[in-house]
Order: sequence, then structure tokens, then C-alpha cells
Amino acid sequence: MKNIFKIVAVVALTTVITLPAVYAGNDNRRGTAGAPELLINPWARSSGWGSVNVANSRGIDAFFANIAGLSFVEKTEAVYSNTIYLGGKNGLRGGANINALGLGQRLSDNGVMGIYIMAMSFGDIPVTSVSNPEPGSAGTFSPSMMNINVSYAYSFTHSIHGGGTIKVISESTDEISGSGFAIDAGIQYVTGADDELKFGIALKNIGPVMNFEGTGMSFRFVNESNNNMTAEYRSGDMELPTSLSIGLSYDFLFEKWDQRLTLAAAFTSNAFLKDNFALGCEYSLMDRVQVRAGYVYQRGLHTSNSTTFNNGLSCGASFNVPLSKEGKSALVIDYSFRLQSKMRSTHTIGASIRL
Repeated sequence: MKNIFKIVAVVALTTVITLPAVYAGNDNRRGTAGAPELLINPWARSSGWGSVNVANSRGIDAFFANIAGLSFVEKTEAVYSNTIYLGGKNGLRGGANINALGLGQRLSDNGVMGIYIMAMSFGDIPVTSVSNPEPGSAGTFSPSMMNINVSYAYSFTHSIHGGGTIKVISESTDEISGSGFAIDAGIQYVTGADDELKFGIALKNIGPVMNFEGTGMSFRFVNESNNNMTAEYRSGDMELPTSLSIGLSYDFLFEKWDQRLTLAAAFTSNAFLKDNFALGCEYSLMDRVQVRAGYVYQRGLHTSNSTTFNNGLSCGASFNVPLSKEGKSALVIDYSFRLQSKMRSTHTIGASIRL
């Protein structure tokens, strides 16, 4: 009971301290943050139920939902995931392909180290101008975004787990680039006779402002004295998309066929977006097959005032193939589908090896 009071006190204190930073934005600043790719979940397992697993994220999926869950890597876990985002780079304009690679390695009885890289590409985009109005007549350009994350998670007790991430952000296109860094922090609390009740808090994307620089920010002109001059535009500062997520989950366990039904809920407060409420459920059979679904709601989602193309619905499935008689090593295939209302939907497929 004392441990419960301690974790509740820590959670309450963390919330009080971080809320002022999260609520620093207002409606006039919606959509003005930099590095929007930090808000995209590249993992198939957690995106299949709307990233609602703030309280019960486990392994590599914890990189996005709540880094504290990385502490549950048993020995070694490696994951590769590919996302066809909004139809992919060959779909509608704005679509992209996302590749993510993650590795988690247990270093001690209590500590786990992890690294993950996410790369986002948009394909070749035609350049147009007044003198070259036809798409492609003036060439193409290829923007790219990349995040490199290094994390460490630690189990303080059987019930209390915490973690932190340092991420390096890089964005570039022809002759223009920008970089920055941010940190994430998270905590999870597990209780119950069978660890069925879980609670988690995740604070993400805390860091200094970003801006762009490069030769693409300059232009040449002739002044009134007929001298050739070069001037440079100044890039505005962009704050990072800070968010605070609070989640709760409960496992209903059934002995027959080793079944599990998990219900989860989460609330995310965004500094530069509307707040999100998420509900999700996951069914597991013999720890070999899992199916899941989720719904993410924000104010005005299904009205003409909606500020997102996300329809709120998502679903997914996972298939675990044992690689050893003991069942500790496994090959896992994950898939998720995210429905979009005004653009092509998002598909993610991933494969992982757990040792």
C-alpha cells in the first residue's frame, strides 16, 4: 500500500510540473510546431490500436508510446517496420514512406538499452516556377526526415519502471537543412495479483527550438548601383511538438487456451494540436495471435471544423512464431491499418525477432 501511495504522489507531482509546459500553446499556434514527424507512430503493433498503450507498451513499441516499457525486453529484441503513410510517396501529394529500425538489449537485471532510427521519404517532387509551370520541367527535389533515438529504461521494483530517450532530429531538402534534439521521459506502474492493472505517464519531445539554414535560404539580386548582391532569408524558430500522455489498462485473463483481453484508455495533451482521447482493446490467444482495434477522438473530428485527416479508427494483428522449444525466442509479424477520412489510408507492417 505504501508503494501505491508513493507512485501516486510521483505521478501527481510529475503532472503538476509538466502541465504548464504542455499547455504553453494556444489555438492560434496550432500546426506551427516543427518536426511533425515526431508525432507519427512508425510501429505496427502499437499503431494498430491508436497508440493507446501508454500504460502497457512493451519492448520496441515503447519508443513511441512510453519509453518506460522498454524495460520489459527480456534479452534482445530487434524490429524493422515499414509504413505506407497516406498512400505512400507514389500516392496523393503529402504521402510518404517511413522506415523504422529498432534494437533493444538488456544490460543488467534491471536496465535495458535501446536505439531506434526512423527515416521518412517523400519521393521526387516536381519543381515548378513562373518560367517552368509544367511539373518536372525544372527538375525535382526530394525532402527527407530522420530521427535517431538512444534510450535507457530501468526497473526500480517489480511494479515501478521508468525510462528516458535522447533523440536527434534531422530534416533536409535541396540546399536547406535543419537539426535539433529532444528528450522523452516515461514511467509505468504495474499492480494486481497477475500484474493485470497498469498505469503510465509519458512526456515527449521536450527540447530547444529548431530552424533551417543553407544556401537555399539566399538569393542574388542587382541593387540600385548595379552591383551584384547576395541576401539571405532568416529562418523562423520552430518549437517542438511537446505532448503529455496519461494511460490506463487492464488485462482480463482466462485460463482456457491462455486467453487475454486487454482494455486500454489514454489521454494526450498536445501543445500544438487538439487534445486526443483514445480507447482500445486487444485479444490474445495462447500468446501466438493477437488482434487489436482502437479509436482516437479529438474535438470536432467528424465535423467541418476538423483539423485532422485522421478518421480515428485503427486495427491490427500480430502473429508470433516460436523459434525455440521453450518459446522464449520468437519471430513476430505485425500489421496495422489507420483509416483516413480525406486522404489515402496508412498501412504499416513490421517484423521482429525476440531472443
